[in-house]
Amino acid sequence: MSDTIGKIRRLQQCATADRHFVILAVDHRGNLRQALNPAAPETVSYQAMVRFKQQVVGALAPAASAVLLDPEYGAAQAVASGAVPGQTGLIVALEKTGYEGHTTARESQILPGWDVEKITRMGASAVKLLLYYHPQAPNSGEQEALVRQVAASCRQYDLPFFLEPLSFSLDPAVKKLPSSAKRQVVVETARRLTPLGVDVLKAEFPLNIADEADEKVWTDACLELSQASAAPWVLLSASVSFEQFARQTEVACQAGASGVMAGRAVWKEAADIDGEARQAFLRTVARDRLDRLGKIIAQHGQAWTSFRPNLVIEEGWYHHY
Repeated sequence: MSDTIGKIRRLQQCATADRHFVILAVDHRGNLRQALNPAAPETVSYQAMVRFKQQVVGALAPAASAVLLDPEYGAAQAVASGAVPGQTGLIVALEKTGYEGHTTARESQILPGWDVEKITRMGASAVKLLLYYHPQAPNSGEQEALVRQVAASCRQYDLPFFLEPLSFSLDPAVKKLPSSAKRQVVVETARRLTPLGVDVLKAEFPLNIADEADEKVWTDACLELSQASAAPWVLLSASVSFEQFARQTEVACQAGASGVMAGRAVWKEAADIDGEARQAFLRTVARDRLDRLGKIIAQHGQAWTSFRPNLVIEEGWYHHY
């Protein structure tokens, strides 16, 4: 990591006053279409996608330190409508949804027509890149090169870089990595990728809780992840239930995480309802969930600043900035 005053300021915008991340994730695209209309996701309109995101952000952003949105349906629309408050950090996704290539060599791509410069110009606080990655995949080098490319652009514009690596199986016959293999992959991914210019790691829980009930093992895995990461890390919610995610959050924060980027674990039921019922759910159940996560993180989370030395500002610094 190469700290600059611009990156520090923008990370402050994404964090709580006690230097934790309580980030609402609503950057979903393909899987949100599927949730809104499982029978015919291709029929979900642009307007329906935008409306759902605006409703979620409008109800929950006041309880978040930052909001993660996509450029296609969420980010500019939420700013223009005022759904995302001016004092709330805005993190914008860079990637095209889905992946290219074989399932055992998944290729992440930047959304055509979109780049870090445009994210900077729209006034965002940070960039997020989702990266399909397995350390032993045949294209791991190309994926690492993409991380370096995005990190260089973020350094150019003083924009913090949030990286979200997603693991996958190298065996086409195995859909989900076994718990022990997932732990190895998630930890090794942090070790390899965070030194490449990543400011915050958005990490998977480093094992499958359905296969491992012993919370001491959960803690050991999260401690291993904290030791491997050169950057502060936050936990992604994937598609687990809220109660499972709340417990994961507590364990992760006690073991060194700085917060969460929470999406479907907080708001996923809202996709099954509409009208006033959706609004009521978001204002009550979903808001209570996000508030609860915030309290857990405030009590147990590691300040993001603990991962980086204080930036010394010397006299005349602005001459060479």
